[in-house]
Amino acid sequence: MSQQRLTRTAGTMMVLIFISRVLGFVRLRAASQVFGRTAETDAFNAAFVIPDLMYFLLVAGALSSAFIPVFTSYLAKNREEEGWVVASTFLTVTGGLLIMLTVLGIIFAPVLAPLVAYQFTGSQRLLLIHLMRVMFPAVFFTALSGLTAGVLNSYQHFIAPVVGPIIYNLFIILGAYLLGPRMGITGMAVGTVVGACANFLLQFAVLLRVKWQYRPTLQLSHPGIKQMLRLMLPAILGLSITQLNQIITQNLASGLAQGSITALQLANRLMQFPLGIFAMATSQVYFPTMTRQVAQGQMDAFRETFSKGLRSILFVTIPSAAGLIVLRVPLVSFLFETGEFTASDTMATAHALLYYCLGLAAQSGIQIITRIYYSLQDTKTPVKISVITMVLNTGLSLFLLITTSLAHGALALAYSASAVLSFCLYLLILRGKLGRIDGRRLVSTIVKATVASGVMALAVVWAGKIITPYLAGKWWATTAQVLVLSGWGVLVYGLITYGLRMEEAQEILDIFLRRFKARFGKE
Repeated sequence: MSQQRLTRTAGTMMVLIFISRVLGFVRLRAASQVFGRTAETDAFNAAFVIPDLMYFLLVAGALSSAFIPVFTSYLAKNREEEGWVVASTFLTVTGGLLIMLTVLGIIFAPVLAPLVAYQFTGSQRLLLIHLMRVMFPAVFFTALSGLTAGVLNSYQHFIAPVVGPIIYNLFIILGAYLLGPRMGITGMAVGTVVGACANFLLQFAVLLRVKWQYRPTLQLSHPGIKQMLRLMLPAILGLSITQLNQIITQNLASGLAQGSITALQLANRLMQFPLGIFAMATSQVYFPTMTRQVAQGQMDAFRETFSKGLRSILFVTIPSAAGLIVLRVPLVSFLFETGEFTASDTMATAHALLYYCLGLAAQSGIQIITRIYYSLQDTKTPVKISVITMVLNTGLSLFLLITTSLAHGALALAYSASAVLSFCLYLLILRGKLGRIDGRRLVSTIVKATVASGVMALAVVWAGKIITPYLAGKWWATTAQVLVLSGWGVLVYGLITYGLRMEEAQEILDIFLRRFKARFGKE
């Protein structure tokens, strides 16, 4: 796939992921409106941890680190039939493990519950156990969706895997509004299961049309399976450490004021919004191409691809972090402050968002850098970095909780600091592996984007002081404040980066002009 087509495909995915993320916020708003920031919502968020761990270990890590690189290399070498033998064995084994772990998870939920929120007691712990049992099947279907998405991505089909989450979110929203008043928080859990199932069925239907050569087989001695296992085991270990890191953070939050887990969850989702739209979309589209380039020995093209992808991500996420920081209070109020979600809940969530945003650009960069390592079939380095990150995050969390009054903000700050260190380590080691990583252009992008973002933030604060008095007392004040100031920030950042002759700004403008001419040029 050419660089131009990669950029165009990534742009389409960004639009679809934007829709999905907006629905994700509608989902969070539904939960806030119906249930508030309470012990119930804390239990609901905690119930996802063990099922998510199962998904990340068996599917997410295996797909990124092993399945897509190996399967794509077979396709790149015109060995598609043999590739499907490997894929079929992988899908058979993974599907069987998913069924087994889902059943075991439902049975042993009372044993698993204290691992994710050890300070939950009484009715809150019973609710946690109940929700875990209801939602374990959801992760089974989500995992199947991930597997089908992996095959589709290998064939460079990217649209269905990002349309599926839109349907997933719609069902959770319906669960909150339609079932929530009757079933309580269980209504959202039921919507989660139905949405996960619908997500899988959509992607599977598309996969049947694209390419489906699965045959039940267990050729565990096949060289491709051995290669997958060699790549998977370190990646699974690394993801285990990452998930353990999250479990430690959640356990620490369970000992803080009621609603702390929910505040962290909402703030993290807000931080994940630009990360998901730009970083995940870009890395997902670029990953199969980088894998093909490595398999075909095109290392110069490989360097250019990942450099372009990483710089594009940083160009967008650095100003996104600055914008979220200066608009955090009106943004949280606009999205969530309704029904049972009060002004104090807004401030608690905005407090966590401030510290999460400090690591947003680093988190975004890590999305594509880890895939660079997986493209090179190096899964050991991410494990080593994950261990360092976990130790640092845990130590910083405890230190900040003890020595500061940041409360749950301390956990967000520790998370961001460890992400920045992780990002720097990834780049430093990668430079040693490849000799050069287009460092000058990368540093130039970071410096110019940071300067432009700083000016943009000051411009947004200045504009906010001007328009806020005119909006006082209006019921639509918060909405107008968020929309007007966000648009102003985008305009200021765009003008500054274009003035700085940033390659990324020029490329975005060229894409816009090409589409404009294509649509209106003949009229």
